[in-house]
Amino acid sequence: MINRPVSVDFHFDVMCPFAYQTSRWIREVRNLTGLEVNWRFFSLEEINRQDGKKHPWEREWSYGWSMMRIGALLRRQSMADLDAWYERAARALHVDGQKPHEKAVARALLEELGFDPGFVDQAIADPTTNDEVMADHQRVVDAGGYGVPTLFFPDGQCLFGPVLIDPPTGEAALRLWDAVAAWTEFPHLYELQRPKTPADQQAITETFRPYLGARDWVSINRGEVVSFDPPR
Repeated sequence: MINRPVSVDFHFDVMCPFAYQTSRWIREVRNLTGLEVNWRFFSLEEINRQDGKKHPWEREWSYGWSMMRIGALLRRQSMADLDAWYERAARALHVDGQKPHEKAVARALLEELGFDPGFVDQAIADPTTNDEVMADHQRVVDAGGYGVPTLFFPDGQCLFGPVLIDPPTGEAALRLWDAVAAWTEFPHLYELQRPKTPADQQAITETFRPYLGARDWVSINRGEVVSFDPPR
C-alpha cells in the first residue's frame, strides 16, 4: 500500500509545455485526494542562459521570468491566486496559442481572472519579486535539478517529472501519483526513461502546436536546441 504524500511542491516555468501538461495531472490528483500543491518557480531562461548573455533579472522584461514575477506578487496574497495565474497563463500559451509573455496579454489575463491588471507593472517595479523567483529557482539547482516539472516531497526528496503529454484523469491519475510517490521509497533509483519513437515525436509536436506558434524563443534543454519536428 502506497503512503500518499499530503503535500508536494511543484516547480514550474510558464514557458514549459511539459510542465503545463504535468500541472493538469497534479491538479486532477489534488481534486481527487485533497493533496496540497505548493507552486514554486524555476527559470528555463536562466538554466539555459548562454555565457555572455544577460540574466533574465537583468532585462527590463523576460519571457518566463517576468510571468513568474507576476506570480510571486500574487502568491503573497494566496497560493490559490498563483494557482489561478499559472493555470490561465499556461493555458493561454499552450492551448490557446496566445502570448501571455507580452505585457498587454498578461494584463488582459489578470483582468479576466478578476485581478488588478496593474500587477504586471507592480511586479516588475518591485525588485523583491526577482528575489522570490531566484530563491525557488536556486532550490532546484542546489538539489541537482535542471528543468521542470520538478517535485519536492515533504521528506525533502526531489524528483524530475513525470514528463507526459496526455495527463490522465480519474483512477488513472491516482495510479500515476502512486507510481511517482513509490519512487521516494527507493532513494537510489535515479532514472527510468522511455525512448521516444518517431510516432512519439509526432504526437509531441501536435500536442505542442499552439505553443510552437506562440513562443518567441528557441527551446533549449541542457545546452542543446530542442527540435520538435519528428525525424524524417
